[in-house]
Amino acid sequence: MSDELAKMFKAMIEQGQEMARSFNPALEHFQVKDFEKLIPTMPRDVMEMWFGKTFNREGLDAKTRLLVTLAALTVLGAHAEPQIRLTIRHALAAGATKREIAEVIWQMSLFGGVPAMQKALDVAQSVFAEFEETDE
Repeated sequence: MSDELAKMFKAMIEQGQEMARSFNPALEHFQVKDFEKLIPTMPRDVMEMWFGKTFNREGLDAKTRLLVTLAALTVLGAHAEPQIRLTIRHALAAGATKREIAEVIWQMSLFGGVPAMQKALDVAQSVFAEFEETDE
């Protein structure tokens, strides 16, 4: 690999890690080596594909991406409850307001139905309560 290509790849990985941290601050301590033991090329491939090329700074910011993700998960309904919970936590950490989260979920009632919307709102309320407890 040429020096220029190696620098470009390194920059892409660094950008991917920065974007991943904006989605989930816990990824700040993400250790690629832990996954490399299981599947040697997976971590780099995933970081490059998802965060180095697909998700980047020139596109949507982390808050918007998380709200869009929440919309899609809401339509999936109860099947996605753990993912909805995690996405709401990350969206709050990325700066989304409770109102923005509720509005996204409410709008998805048109596509996923009222039961899916209600389930997501129930999950959101429990996450909001968790955040309020940590603020005390």
